[in-house]
Amino acid sequence: MHILLIHQAFVSLGEAGGTRHHELARYLVQRGHRVTIICSPVSYLTGKVETRTSQEEEEGITIRRAYTYAALHRSFFHRVLAFVSFMLSSFWIGLSVRQVDLVWGTSPPIFQGVTAWALARLKGVPFLFEVRDLWPAFAIAMGVLRNPLLIGASQALERFLYRHADRVLVNSPGFIDHVTARGATWVELVPNGADPEMFDPAARGEAFRAAHGLDGHFVVLYAGAHGPSNDLGVVLDAAEHLQDEPRICFVLVGDGKEKPALMKQAQERGLKNVLFLPPAPKAQMGEIMAAADACLAILKPLELYKTTYPNKVFDAMAAGRAVVLAIDGVIRQVVEETGAGVFVPPGDAQALAQAVRMLADNPQAAREMGEAGRRCVERRFHRQVLAEQLALIMEQMGGENGRKNSGG
Repeated sequence: MHILLIHQAFVSLGEAGGTRHHELARYLVQRGHRVTIICSPVSYLTGKVETRTSQEEEEGITIRRAYTYAALHRSFFHRVLAFVSFMLSSFWIGLSVRQVDLVWGTSPPIFQGVTAWALARLKGVPFLFEVRDLWPAFAIAMGVLRNPLLIGASQALERFLYRHADRVLVNSPGFIDHVTARGATWVELVPNGADPEMFDPAARGEAFRAAHGLDGHFVVLYAGAHGPSNDLGVVLDAAEHLQDEPRICFVLVGDGKEKPALMKQAQERGLKNVLFLPPAPKAQMGEIMAAADACLAILKPLELYKTTYPNKVFDAMAAGRAVVLAIDGVIRQVVEETGAGVFVPPGDAQALAQAVRMLADNPQAAREMGEAGRRCVERRFHRQVLAEQLALIMEQMGGENGRKNSGG
C-alpha cells in the first residue's frame, strides 16, 4: 500500500518533539508499505522554520514540506492563519502524489483533517482520521477559543470529520466516548506507547550529568512543550518549596510559548534548583532520560485532560524511570496499576514537592517504579506491537476499498 499522511506537526527522529508518526511510518515500511508525509517546515515546538528542505527521502518514506505561515506562537488569530495556510498548501501538494491507497489525517490541528478528507475523496481511497487531542474541546476548556461563532464552526467541523471518516483512530481510551457522541461510527484504539529499544534503563547518563553540573543530584526531568496547558508554573512553585533540598534539581528540556516567561520567573525567584535546557532530537533523548532519577508529566487540572494518554509518560516508563504524574484520569490508572510512579493532584505544587522529596529519600523505591514501568511498556505499550495493530487496520481498509472498486 501507498499511505499518504497529512500531518502539519510531524517530527522526524532528527528533530525535537514527538516522533511517534515517524516511528510508525518506519514500521509500516518494514511491512512492505510506502509512506508519503506532507508536513510543515515550521516547528510546532518553537514556532520557527526549522528546515528549508522541501523534500526528504529515506527507504520507503518521502517527507514533503508544505508552505506554512510561521507565526504559531504569536496569537490565536496568527495560529489560525498558520493552520489554514498549511491546509491549503498541503492539499495542493497532495494532489500531485500518485497511486495512493489510503489517506491518513491527524488532528490537531483539525483543519488538516479537511485536506485529508478532500484528498481521500478525490482519489477514491479510504480516509483514516486520527484524533490525538480533543480539539476544539481542549481549546475551549483552556479559554483559548472563546468566540461563540468560532466555537460553533469548530464543533461543526469536528462532527463533519468524525462522520465522514471511514474510520476514526484514537490514541487513548478516554477519547472513545467523545468521538462516538459526535458522530464517529467506527472507532479504532491504538494507544500511545514507546519503543523500549530507544532507551537503556541501566544507563545513568554520566556525561549529561557532568556537562550540566548534576553529579550527586536527584534529577527530576520534564521533557516536552512549555505551553499554557503544561502548567509548568506549578513546577516552579514546587521547586521553591524544595529550596531546602539542594540535592534535588528540576531539569526542563524543551521549548514553547511560555518558556521565556518561565525562565524569567525562575531567575526573579532565585530558583537555583531549576535548569532550563533547549529541545533535543529524539535520538538524544535516551541519554538525557538516562540522567534522570524521575520524569515528570504534568497538565493543567482540567476535567478533559483526564482523557489523555501522554506520550512522555510512556517514554519515561520505557526509559525505566519513575513517573511523577500530575495528570488524573486514564493515564493515572496505568501508572498506579503497574506501580510505575506516584500520582499527585494536578495544580498542587506542595503535593508535587512532597512526592519528589519522597522519591529522593527513597531512591530504591524510585528504581523499582522505573523497572515496573519498563515491564509495562514491554508487555502492553511496545511501539512495534502498536504499529502492527495500526498496519492491520490500514491493510483491512485498503482491502475493503479494493473489493469495493472491483465489485467484490
